[in-house]
Amino acid sequence: MKILVACEGSQAVTIELRRLGHEAYSCDIIPCSGGHPEWHIMQNVLPLLNGNCSFKTMDGTEHSIETRWDMIIAFPPCTKTSNAGARHLWKGGKLNIERYYDGLCGKALFMAIWAADCDRVVIENPTPSRVFEYPEPSQAIQPYEYGHPFTKKTLLWERGVPLLMPTNIVMPERTWCPSGSYSNKHGEKHRGMFTTDRAKNRAKTFPGVAKAMAEQWAGDIREGSQCKK
Repeated sequence: MKILVACEGSQAVTIELRRLGHEAYSCDIIPCSGGHPEWHIMQNVLPLLNGNCSFKTMDGTEHSIETRWDMIIAFPPCTKTSNAGARHLWKGGKLNIERYYDGLCGKALFMAIWAADCDRVVIENPTPSRVFEYPEPSQAIQPYEYGHPFTKKTLLWERGVPLLMPTNIVMPERTWCPSGSYSNKHGEKHRGMFTTDRAKNRAKTFPGVAKAMAEQWAGDIREGSQCKK
């Protein structure tokens, strides 16, 4: 399948999809950190969402998608929309208009991806603040359901794909990356692995989750595979 992994700099999901034989590309406005510039499109994702497009990967190679994408998996920025930062939305009991505007811009990108002309669309985000009135998600997942002993509730909005199923449930040991107010008020166990650079670390995709996404939603299409879709 031809798969666009939108707003992904880490390339965690892209790498897993490529491992299974798919033509997957990560896309972000920043350079990739996954070590595969030949699979990374560094530009605004909006012109690519409906397919039928041309683009260059970071290695300078030109590519064309002559039809719609077979699948889009997206991780749009959530710093200004996440409920974890809701306290910044209010100043002296009044709505912080600039923060609210930034959040609405974030929701606009989310909704543009959700409206893409593609039969299989998945968006991953943390719980958004209610003031932004996001559509209802399909499910919530946790890292400890995929082999990582941490709690970090993540929501998935899914269209055209099955719900993601746990692959390796383990006992959670710590919170991964709580909000600032939460981490300052609780004991050591609940302060999380990261209490600084929370936005950056909260956005990372766990390898076990990336592997499950690739295997369950795309499947292994390599020569000789028994799990083709």
